[in-house]
Amino acid sequence: MNEETGDLEAGDDTADTSDALVQEPRLWQGNGWTARVIKNDDDEGWAVAMYKDGHPEPALVGPWTMGRDKKNPKPLDVNAFNTLIKTASEVIRRHEQHLHAMLHKSTVVSTEEGELKVTLDIVPDDDDPYALLTAIDQMGEQVAQVRVAPTFKLTPSSAQGWIENGFKAPR
Repeated sequence: MNEETGDLEAGDDTADTSDALVQEPRLWQGNGWTARVIKNDDDEGWAVAMYKDGHPEPALVGPWTMGRDKKNPKPLDVNAFNTLIKTASEVIRRHEQHLHAMLHKSTVVSTEEGELKVTLDIVPDDDDPYALLTAIDQMGEQVAQVRVAPTFKLTPSSAQGWIENGFKAPR
C-alpha cells in the first residue's frame, strides 16, 4: 500500500476486498441490504428487489423508475437506496407484527377472586404444533397453564369456560 496515497500497489494484497460493497447502477449493497434492479416480467418496465442480508427471498419488490431514455432503468443511488431500506424495513416490521398477532392472543375474564388475563401462545412447530393456554392473576403470577391444540379459539367465553372447569385442558 502506498502510504501517501492510500492506493494499493501491484502485488499488495493487504486490503480485504472480499467484503467490499457493490454500489452500481443496478446493484447496490449496504447497511445489511442489497437492492437489485430487475426487468419487470409483467410489462416493459423495471422493478427493484430489496434483499435483507442472509435471506434468499426479497423483503420488498416494487416498480422502478425508467431512465431518461425510456428504455433503461434509472440508476440506483445512495438516497434511493436509503429510502428503499426504510420501506423494506417497514414491510418486515409489519409482517412481524402480523405474525405476532396471529400467534399471541389474550383476553381478560372477571372471576370472584378478581380479573384473570388469559393468553394463548401458538407454537408453530413443523412436526408438532401446539398452543399454551395460560391464566395470569392481577399480580402477574401464573395461575394455570395447559397445552391445547393450535386451532383453539380464545374468546372471553372459552376462557371463562376453561376457568369454570377448574383449568382442565379444553377438548
